[in-house]
Amino acid sequence: MRLIFMGTPAFSVPALEALIQAGHKIVAVYCQPPRPANRGHKLQACAVEEAAHARGLPVYHPKTLRHEDAQDVFRSHGADLGVVVAYGLILPKAILDAPTHGCINIHASLLPRWRGAAPLQRAIQAGDARAGVTTMQMDEGLDTGDMLLWDSIPLTAETTTPLLHDALSHMGARLIVDTLNQLKTGTLIRHPQPEEGVTYAHKISKEEAELDWRAPADVLARQIRAFTPWPGTFFHWNGETIKVLEAQVVPFTQKTTRPGTLLDSDFTICCGRDAIAIKRLQRPGKAPLSARDFLNGVNLPVGTGFEISSILQEKEPLWDATS
Repeated sequence: MRLIFMGTPAFSVPALEALIQAGHKIVAVYCQPPRPANRGHKLQACAVEEAAHARGLPVYHPKTLRHEDAQDVFRSHGADLGVVVAYGLILPKAILDAPTHGCINIHASLLPRWRGAAPLQRAIQAGDARAGVTTMQMDEGLDTGDMLLWDSIPLTAETTTPLLHDALSHMGARLIVDTLNQLKTGTLIRHPQPEEGVTYAHKISKEEAELDWRAPADVLARQIRAFTPWPGTFFHWNGETIKVLEAQVVPFTQKTTRPGTLLDSDFTICCGRDAIAIKRLQRPGKAPLSARDFLNGVNLPVGTGFEISSILQEKEPLWDATS
């Protein structure tokens, strides 16, 4: 099939490679333009553009697809199908309708749960039992199109966003090839999304990243795993913002100990329910450290209390302390 591929980050690259290996002709690649990166702010192409150039594929990065001239260029490719995965621009109806078979999206969730921008992080943060990928016939709504194929994997207490990212990226690559095979043979079935079970994976913000010791330990552990590597969870100590890179839940009978209290020399901190043992952390401008190395270099006696910011104190809790 003649395909237009539309994607930007590293998550999208395995799908592009899989489609090429399956024998499809990529007539155009659409992605976000090069952005300033690192300390030197040199323009850097996205992962999809680098992969496309390595394959000698033509690359386009229009600022918008709402203008008629961009739509004319899109139609000129004569594509059978558009394949979209984490592209980064809204596709107007003229674009969705241009290829013969429209556009199919690889969405990293089990629709209709976690429509939107951050499905991987939100699935981990919410404590979902499973996460997965759905291929979907795109319409003008936000991830509302008919479901085509889907698959899933279990989420565990060790699942972080980078691990889930890699697993679902390769799952999506496999599913899109299967989807196109069924489309070619006329066996592809479209399943309208049920109205029940719809949730939205809102974009992650830095303001969500502070650890609230009043929360249950399992809630904080999921937050740490979900927000790794970005924006990275943190707490305040001695005027510094300390990033937490790895932690685990420790059973602790809560009686009169105040949440945020350091319980032992293993960097275990009392939470609203149970406690959390910090394993790896990072001071501003420093390399990551194990908790033991961190404690060896600072004066932090058992019983130290870690406070939360006034902004966090004023917010309504987002957890259920009884669950």
